[in-house]
Amino acid sequence: MRSTKRTVTCGDLRKSDVGKTVVLNGWVHRARDLGGIFFILLRDRYGITQITVGPEASAAVKKTASDLKNEYCIAVEGTVSARTEKNINHDMPTGEVEIEVSDIEIFTPSAVLPFPVDEVRQKDGTVVLPNDDLRLRYRYIDLRRAPMQQHIALRSAVMLATRKYLCSKGFLEIETPTFVKSTPEGARDYLVPSRVHPGKFYALPQSPQLYKQLLMVAGFDRYFQIARCYRDEDARGDRQPEFTQIDMELSFTDREEVLSMTEGLMQHIFRETMDIELPAEFERVAFDDAIDWYGTDKPDLRFDMKMQNGNFMADSGDFSAFKTVVRDGGSIRALVVSGVAEQYSRKKIEALEATARIYKAKGLAWLKVMGDGKFEGGISKFFAGKSAEICTKLGAKPGDLILFVADNKHRVACTALGAVRTQLGRELKLADPNEFHFVWIVDFPMFAWNEDENKWETEHHMFTMPQKKYWPTLESDPGSVKGDLYDLVLNGYELASGSMRINHPDLQKRIFKIVGFSEEEGNKKFGFLTEAFRYGAPPHGGIAPGLDRLIMLMCHEDSIKEVIAFPKNTFAQNPMDDCPSEVDESQLREIHIAITEHEK
Repeated sequence: MRSTKRTVTCGDLRKSDVGKTVVLNGWVHRARDLGGIFFILLRDRYGITQITVGPEASAAVKKTASDLKNEYCIAVEGTVSARTEKNINHDMPTGEVEIEVSDIEIFTPSAVLPFPVDEVRQKDGTVVLPNDDLRLRYRYIDLRRAPMQQHIALRSAVMLATRKYLCSKGFLEIETPTFVKSTPEGARDYLVPSRVHPGKFYALPQSPQLYKQLLMVAGFDRYFQIARCYRDEDARGDRQPEFTQIDMELSFTDREEVLSMTEGLMQHIFRETMDIELPAEFERVAFDDAIDWYGTDKPDLRFDMKMQNGNFMADSGDFSAFKTVVRDGGSIRALVVSGVAEQYSRKKIEALEATARIYKAKGLAWLKVMGDGKFEGGISKFFAGKSAEICTKLGAKPGDLILFVADNKHRVACTALGAVRTQLGRELKLADPNEFHFVWIVDFPMFAWNEDENKWETEHHMFTMPQKKYWPTLESDPGSVKGDLYDLVLNGYELASGSMRINHPDLQKRIFKIVGFSEEEGNKKFGFLTEAFRYGAPPHGGIAPGLDRLIMLMCHEDSIKEVIAFPKNTFAQNPMDDCPSEVDESQLREIHIAITEHEK
């Protein structure tokens, strides 16, 4: 072989290349020996090409071909030839051609893999994967699988599309520090001890929030960053201790411009990377309506099935539990599930009730509308003769299942029945998996009451601007205050969160005081920000779409681990490099840290 350096990739060749002499590099995807004639599928990240070692090949080439096993890394040289019509593989882009090999060189052999790179499928077509820890232990093998390569390639394409779009709109990409001051932003900080300042710590940023606001004060009116963020919180499918967000901030702006800019970004990303056209404008739902209709501030709107006000049920029958709840100022929420009355047995309804109880509901009441329009099962005996009236008010029809949650707290009734709605959506496959349904949730409460600590907390963060009409009543009635904040939801996942920001030190201090920060404590934690506001801070606002979660949804996956090259497991560990790990005592002494025995 004159040179082992590849001249084409394993996804390049087509029928128009017949007759060319080429060199390919890659991994042996599969090898077959048919009595001295060898067929090898050679793979790289661009595709797969069939390699043929025929009777005319030299003895040395045949010997090398006979030694090949899966995942050997090799170079081949040969001539592109056309396959016969009956041998064309229409499932491969390169399926019309093959390489008649003149030489093979083995770069490196491969041990037997801990699991196959090629997909293993059950009879029903389901892909069989090894357990997560084995995949993460050998992540470099897992990343060779075609779906993982496609996910990582899409991630790269989305990042490129993001940069192109935002730069075309006048944004500057500016990096902010990864060693920052520890500030209370909701989750626990990851702390980094300082060697040169004993007893002091840096924190890894939970977000670039404070720094991007300071960039606005500095006059950089359009900033973005594909930012790494760190939060010490329990992992789950769409959460990791380190994650990436598309961080954006604008000056001299308002909510409408931020929402429009974000819609434009999403439209550009989907058009450029998936050839999908999104709506020109995304739907908007007020927070209070989202809770009333769907029981959550991140509803999946790929299916409708809104919850309804069922308080009239207290006067429609003799069910004492309903009467008591309404008398005490509580709420009854109703959900009509179309056409599933026969499908849902008592056992299946009890499984729905178990979900409602997780969200603090005391139970799940139900009725079935039969073919004659009368009720059967559940609480039907308490509403004899009232079926026509109730069905008219709820829009129910024969064959429907009607579910109710009643509670003295309106939010509990909504949240519990909303969780049932979400479960039904999964069980009945109501959502089109190929649909991408964006919705803005707007007009959030500015504050939420923390019953455990008996104090007010901000719904998002302390730098959110309260809507101006509520400024006079901030202190006297925090519970009614709406913030100028917004979330972007995609298919039932919170994709982005943002707000207009406070830009005046006096207003910022009022917010600190409401959430229990003294002026002294506020200055200690955030004085560098409020000090900056004294020097002509412009009105500004922003948003931060989660890159990992966006890619996860674009790839139709359930976990962001599937779209991150080297993620952690559910215990925030990496089985591949065994981090977090112990360090030498000498390293601890240098940073003035002593390890004490952990009390269990």
